[in-house]
Amino acid sequence: MRVVSLLPSATESLALLGAGHRLVGRSHECDFPPGLSALPVLTAPHGVYDTGAEAPSRDVDARVRSAKDAGEPLCILDEARLGALKPDLILTQDLCDVCSIDLASVRRACDRLDPKPQILSLSPETIEDMLDDIVRIGRAMGLESEARAASVRLSERLLRAQEHVNAYEQGPVVGFMEWTDPVFVAGHWNVQLIERAGGRHPLNETVADDNAGAASGLQQGQRRGGKSIAVSAEVFSASKPEWLVIAPCGLSLDQVRVETTRLAQNEWFQELPAVKNNRVALVDGSQMFNRPGPRLVDAFEWLVGWVQGRAELMPEEFPWQLWTE
Repeated sequence: MRVVSLLPSATESLALLGAGHRLVGRSHECDFPPGLSALPVLTAPHGVYDTGAEAPSRDVDARVRSAKDAGEPLCILDEARLGALKPDLILTQDLCDVCSIDLASVRRACDRLDPKPQILSLSPETIEDMLDDIVRIGRAMGLESEARAASVRLSERLLRAQEHVNAYEQGPVVGFMEWTDPVFVAGHWNVQLIERAGGRHPLNETVADDNAGAASGLQQGQRRGGKSIAVSAEVFSASKPEWLVIAPCGLSLDQVRVETTRLAQNEWFQELPAVKNNRVALVDGSQMFNRPGPRLVDAFEWLVGWVQGRAELMPEEFPWQLWTE
């Protein structure tokens, strides 16, 4: 089976199943695990992102909003190269049209191919969705038993980490920035990770599904977080986060450091309890937390280890650093 992955998290899931050798093409964002650089790249960011590695996040946000308002694409697909690769299966997504190629564009391109490849679109919004998507990929690849086993192993790691969290304590407020200017607070699976790590995220809490009761304990998968939302600096500071994770989507650790330096020029940021108590973590948002793939488990282990003071839980070489001015 010849597979094209247009989604980094799907590429990581495919590698987890030992099927990375079946990839014949990838997106420009698919950079993990190592060894993918030789594969043909089928997508490219549109000009809105050509702002330089240290462009202020506000400038990037403004360009993205302007392009979306004008109906311009944020990502382009090399349809000719896609056709030449003759894939049997294309892994893509329908969750975010900012970070990756949109599903409609992929479908239009495939309508012109003969034979038409199978399209598997993934739209995970929760941790459980991520685990289910691994099984869906495995089923499409003829590797369902391997995928189910992999999903079980990841679930076991999640539960082992969560054993270090006291579910009966009212934990600290954990702020989480998925973008810095404007401030976008955590959404979807990241809110679940915060709450399961013993924190509270009052600006965008999870909500129990209908007829799920409190959805606590083993039923916590019935609690879902909404999309990441933009909040004003005043609203964010009023939440008084005691711990703060800064992991802007798509930014490397060096870029996160630059953005945090800009944030630190604001009095409201300097007055945050997390800042005053040296509890601000910078995380490579391009690799961790913002990709709904297997490494969400690494992110959860790190988060539990940091917030609960259990450093032994933190994966080695996790891409983070403590912020110090």
